Amino acid sequence: MRLMVWLLQAIAPLFFVIATAAFKTKRFRTAKWVMRCYRLAADSGHCGALSVYGHVLHLHGNSIASKTQGAIYLQRAAEQGDMKAQFQMGRIYERGFESYFQCSTVKAVDNYLLAANQGHILAIKRLQDAYQKGELGLSQDEQLAHQWQDKLPY
Repeated sequence: MRLMVWLLQAIAPLFFVIATAAFKTKRFRTAKWVMRCYRLAADSGHCGALSVYGHVLHLHGNSIASKTQGAIYLQRAAEQGDMKAQFQMGRIYERGFESYFQCSTVKAVDNYLLAANQGHILAIKRLQDAYQKGELGLSQDEQLAHQWQDKLPY
């Protein structure tokens, strides 16, 4: 059994590369085998696959169960340091999603901070806006809002 798990983890990057190359084409973007490749890689713990497959499921899933599973994949990718997944988890916690992800401004801010500190532009903008308006349980603070604005690349 351990050998099988090790083998799946070893080939997960290959499945991710194949799925990503196919996903970038219009012809194969919605092919079931592409999603199966992503799922195999995600279930093996591949951070990139967790992020991409989580986004696809959460944003385009055809049921609450698949959208929730997508958010779980995103959470795992965020825990591994993926800034896109961290930003998405910030949004999920800010708004709440079903009963599995309760609204939590603390978790939302934590995830936005993780993403923003890696340079995620939308996370930086969200924190800037939150400090300007006193949202997400943060005090209104123009100095911090300007500090986040200064981190924007433009």
